[in-house]
Amino acid sequence: MAERGALSLLSLLCLTFLRTETTAAKHVDKGSAAQPFTPFWFTVEPEDTLAIRGNSALLNCSTHSDPAAAAVRVEWKKDGTFMSLVSDERRSVLPDGSLFFAHVVHSKHNKPDEGTYQCVATIDNIGSISSRTARLAVAGMPRFASQPSPAAVHLGSSQVMACEVNGDLVPFARWEKDRLPLEPSARLVQLPSGALVISNATEADAGLYRCLVENVGSSKASDEAQLQTLPETGEERKLEFLVQPAPVTKAVGADVLLPCLVTGFPAPRLRWMFGDKHLEESEGRVELLGGGSLQISNLTEEDAGVYTCAADSGNATVEAQAQLTMQVPPRFVKRPDNIYAYESMDIVFECEVSGSPAPTVKWVKNGDAVIPSDYFKIIKEHNLQVLGLVKSDEGFYQCLAENDAGNIQSSAQLVILDHDVALPSFPPPSLTPNTADHVTPGSRGAARPAGPAPSPPRDVVASLVSTRFIKLTWRPPAEPHGDELTFSVFYSQEGTSRERVVNTSRPGEMQVTIQNLMPDTKYRFRVVAHNGNGQGESSAALKVATQAEVQVPGPAPNLQAASNSPTSVSLSWDKPLTGNGEMLTYKLYYTDKSFGSEQDVDVDAQSYAMTGLKKNTEYSFRVVANNQHGPGVSTDDIVVRTLSDVPSAPPQNLTVEVQNSKSIMLRWQPPPLSGQNGEITSYKIRYRKGYRRSEAAEVTAGTQLVKLIDGLERGTEYSFRVSAMTVNGTGPATEWTAAETFESDLDESRVPDQPSSLHVRPLVSSIVVSWTPPENQDIVVRGYSIGYGIGSPHTQTIKVDYKQRYYTIENLDPSSHYVITLKAYNNMGEGIPVYESANTRPQSDLDVDPYELSHAPYTPVPDPSPMMPPVGVQASVLTHDTIKVTWADNSLPKNQKITDNRFYTVRWKTNIPANTKVKTANATSLSHMVTGLKPNTLYEFSVMVTKGRRSSTWSMTAQGTTFETTPSSSPKDVTVVSKENKPRTIIVNWQPPSEANGKITGYIIYYSTDVNAEVHDWVIEPVVGNRLTHQIQDLTLDTTYYFKIQARNSKGMGPMSEAVHFRTPKTESSDKMANDQASNLPPKPGPPGNSHPQDPGTAVGVGGNGESHILVIVIIISVGAFTIIVVVVGAFLCTRRTTSHQKKKRAASKSSNGSHKYKGNSKDLKPPDLWIHHERLELKPMDKSPDPNPVMTETPIPRTSQDITPADAGLDGNPHLQQRRNSYRESVRNAPSSEPLPAATTSSQVSCPSEIMVDPEGSYHGSTTTEEEASYSGNLPPHRSAHPHAHAHPLKSFGVPAIAAPGHPAYESPALPSTPLLAQTGRTRTPMVVTVPNAPDVPETSKMLEDVDSVLASLPPCPSPAPRSNPVPLPQSYEPDELTEEMAHLEGLMKDLNAITTAP
Repeated sequence: MAERGALSLLSLLCLTFLRTETTAAKHVDKGSAAQPFTPFWFTVEPEDTLAIRGNSALLNCSTHSDPAAAAVRVEWKKDGTFMSLVSDERRSVLPDGSLFFAHVVHSKHNKPDEGTYQCVATIDNIGSISSRTARLAVAGMPRFASQPSPAAVHLGSSQVMACEVNGDLVPFARWEKDRLPLEPSARLVQLPSGALVISNATEADAGLYRCLVENVGSSKASDEAQLQTLPETGEERKLEFLVQPAPVTKAVGADVLLPCLVTGFPAPRLRWMFGDKHLEESEGRVELLGGGSLQISNLTEEDAGVYTCAADSGNATVEAQAQLTMQVPPRFVKRPDNIYAYESMDIVFECEVSGSPAPTVKWVKNGDAVIPSDYFKIIKEHNLQVLGLVKSDEGFYQCLAENDAGNIQSSAQLVILDHDVALPSFPPPSLTPNTADHVTPGSRGAARPAGPAPSPPRDVVASLVSTRFIKLTWRPPAEPHGDELTFSVFYSQEGTSRERVVNTSRPGEMQVTIQNLMPDTKYRFRVVAHNGNGQGESSAALKVATQAEVQVPGPAPNLQAASNSPTSVSLSWDKPLTGNGEMLTYKLYYTDKSFGSEQDVDVDAQSYAMTGLKKNTEYSFRVVANNQHGPGVSTDDIVVRTLSDVPSAPPQNLTVEVQNSKSIMLRWQPPPLSGQNGEITSYKIRYRKGYRRSEAAEVTAGTQLVKLIDGLERGTEYSFRVSAMTVNGTGPATEWTAAETFESDLDESRVPDQPSSLHVRPLVSSIVVSWTPPENQDIVVRGYSIGYGIGSPHTQTIKVDYKQRYYTIENLDPSSHYVITLKAYNNMGEGIPVYESANTRPQSDLDVDPYELSHAPYTPVPDPSPMMPPVGVQASVLTHDTIKVTWADNSLPKNQKITDNRFYTVRWKTNIPANTKVKTANATSLSHMVTGLKPNTLYEFSVMVTKGRRSSTWSMTAQGTTFETTPSSSPKDVTVVSKENKPRTIIVNWQPPSEANGKITGYIIYYSTDVNAEVHDWVIEPVVGNRLTHQIQDLTLDTTYYFKIQARNSKGMGPMSEAVHFRTPKTESSDKMANDQASNLPPKPGPPGNSHPQDPGTAVGVGGNGESHILVIVIIISVGAFTIIVVVVGAFLCTRRTTSHQKKKRAASKSSNGSHKYKGNSKDLKPPDLWIHHERLELKPMDKSPDPNPVMTETPIPRTSQDITPADAGLDGNPHLQQRRNSYRESVRNAPSSEPLPAATTSSQVSCPSEIMVDPEGSYHGSTTTEEEASYSGNLPPHRSAHPHAHAHPLKSFGVPAIAAPGHPAYESPALPSTPLLAQTGRTRTPMVVTVPNAPDVPETSKMLEDVDSVLASLPPCPSPAPRSNPVPLPQSYEPDELTEEMAHLEGLMKDLNAITTAP
């Protein structure tokens, strides 16, 4: 038993030992071997394919992968979207990954198979790769744009048989002669267009020729044309091009044929030039075919250039040029490499490509596009940098390059290893130096003895913090468990989970500097220690923010730009004079001035050649230097225009109109702006008889868009085309447009005579009208006008062509009497009418009239009906000044192809009634681009069609409103005037811009004391909405200010107005109180012509009207003695506040001057007394304000009697009310509204009328009393209040409330924000009648005066003053001088009152 136990124990020990050894072996294997890269690439990629409708098609795709890996799954994308082929019976993916189409579907409105395809292969849990893209095109139905026509050729000469088919079907075209295949040769050459060139003609070349298109699903043959041979007569024939070389673009390795065929006698000798060098034939690569056409095989990049074909007959020389442009498909100079990396490391995938045009490069990860961000960056043009790797970054990365000649792709795999797996012995070349430094040799991946790892490092601190780097230091762990410790610093930007790592450079080092951080950004840092046993615990996270950017470079001086060619500009600049550190790169910003979008490019040197620009276009450039601190200060913009070039587009909307038998009028419009490439200096018009080769030419001025071609032959068809010219040469021409001159010229200086006969034949619902033309055949007849109606011929009118002799009027009522009139017309007007009447037959008659079946003369002739107007007119708004008008023509075939010489006239006008001017333009297609329209304007469009001498009526209208754009003009009529009695306040008035280009949403007022200051140094006052006036306060005295205004709409800001200057007054009045109240009494109007304009900066006072004042006093004394006595007695019995105390209150409320950028809104404002002007107290209805709702923004609260303002001096003693008043003013300033002030505090004490004093100048002084004045003053003048005692004496301050009658509570009403009036320079302003809510409208002053009399008569004896919240000490005794002054004041006051009340 003991032996058995010993054996069991021994067996258990052996098993434990074996298990331990196995585990250790596994650990060693895991640590020493990295996961190998997965071999995965495309062996076959799809290529561009031309498919035939109804036939099958195949796009090839196959991959190679590790057999041990998971199966490869292949999917397809069409036009960038994955295809769903699960239930698709027509399309399927073959086992090798190719896409198979059982039969291709293609129609005019359904093209499901045509598009761009891409193959995507995926290995689960590893990644995906995408193939290059390939286009599947479907061959269309064969169509001949031109066909062979009968021709004759002299023996030994050359001829061209035309055959123009669809561009994709040219390879399938061939020729037959006499229905037998024609084999090409050096003498018989088929051109790229499909045409056949016959050179050095012989008698055997005569016969019937036709062109065929085969092997595209359906074959089609052209018309046959007879070619005749003629003997050479020996007569001289001028040189003429039958075919000229045309610009062509080819890819490297392809072949090109440049056609050139010249006819004439003596037979010309042809030669070719490449640039300025004579081109010689070379064996197998450069050959002359077909009498002079040049064929170049296996093209290279060096073959690009200008080729000239010159023909010389000994007597004359002609030549033609063509540009050959070469394209080079993209090819890899350096492909991306596979990379091993750890998490938090930085890597770079390198990719370098070449090609022409320069390829565009994009990166794809596992089939999805890589979007540049803070962690995925494109560096050095095409390289992809990934910062702070995370596990999800693993997979396949592909570099895709594409240009017009093709596209390619190359892939690389990224494998992220665990920390206990060693990197390969040699770091991959794609690792950055920093990343290579991050790998600590020998610290990872090897089998490590089991043992404790280090504890967290201690006291991690940021010892140095800068704008773009931070230096960290720390102390070793408390428990290092080893001697040679290394450390890793992990850091991330706050708010992101992607972490990056930096390792110390040697064991024991306990500091590291983190570079390339962003300024003014928060980061998280943590430190981890490593010993021989592995990675230890992490320290606590440390949060540190970098400093804001400083010491960036200054602007680069001496920025210069010059245009070298129509598409390139050379720029150069000097190194910035200021900046801390070496200039690393420069960023060059450029903007197309016609487009407005700014782009940039990185530059390493101090010069750059910008290419690929638009021709004859203004560009602005600026440069920003970068150093280690970041981008510096930008240079000023420099503007340069690229050189002009020949136009790249033909003129638009060419129309031809026959004038008479010998002249034709041509009209056209310039090429589109993008195709002009410079200033159009002239237009060249080429024309010929029919389709002959010989041409004549006319040249017009650049601004002339119409030309009359005269001296033509009668009854002959002519073809015309027009091309634009710049100083650089002639651009492409329009298509040939044909028109036929008239057979004879007729008189059109008078209207036609009466038609010689008119016959009508009624049917049940129609009437057949027939006629004969006027007997005088020498007068032009352009058509006939048929009018008809029940009882009157003027109900409806139809116009028909001059060739017609009858017309059937349809849709008539049975059994009705119709009157019919017929008139011939021409351009001079309508002639004498002829009348006829007829009764339609009753409904019971046969539907088919036997008369119609038995009489041949009424068999319809071709096209008996008049031209029908176009239908379906649509107006599509494209930009702020362009609308495209499209329509359909029911008189055309279903394909809407125009084959005759008809043209369309488009007319348009705005919807503004005052602007009824109509504009028209002609077009030869079913659309027309109307340009030069006004922004944000509604236009109406209609179209008519003209064919020969026939025209339709106007179509139904279509409407379109152009888009808004920024205002193109500044606000106008800017004026600045002084605020009356406010020397520190001005009022700015203006009118909206004449070209607002949209709804004005606001204005910005700029003002400054320096007219030459930078815009950003001017003070800004925003104005919201469409207000046209604004107050600005707190200006400095005796200072010149300059003002500019800028309007804005929903699209942006318009231009600034010209600066308007204004100088504030030199000083304020020494007696501010007296000046304020005196200015409230305007001077009485004198005789016309005696008024003098005042200085806008000077306060308005009273003076200069002494004589009229004396006259008023005399009248007042004689009438108002009794009233004076009553008021004097009441004044002695009442208490009063001294004017000196009032002056102190006003002085305390003054605020300091100042001018700053954004005006404050919480100034303490002086409480004004409000007075009624003398001239307004006439016994007649008071005038309303000319503008019931004047637009004005609140800047300060006004100070004059015209600016009705609540008096708030009584609030000073109550902090709570004072705070609410200030907050109310703040809200009024920011958003003008009628929100009332809070009601005045209750239990306010009513008081007797204040003493009214007369100063030596005749000014009236009234004192402000209680807090209740705030509510009274806002509601009293000039309308009658609902309160029976709301009105005091007409000449008493409205700040003094009347005593409330018994039974009536104290009347309280919220104060309203004031609405200041516009000050007018040079004359006294008329007081405004302000309508106040909660008060009935009593428009006549007479009623107010009646109330005043009743109030004066009912004044009770004044009681002792009740206690107030803000008491004012009263004098205990009166000095004789004071009483004398008071009496004089009251006496003058009552005289004025009596004079006013007794005025007629």
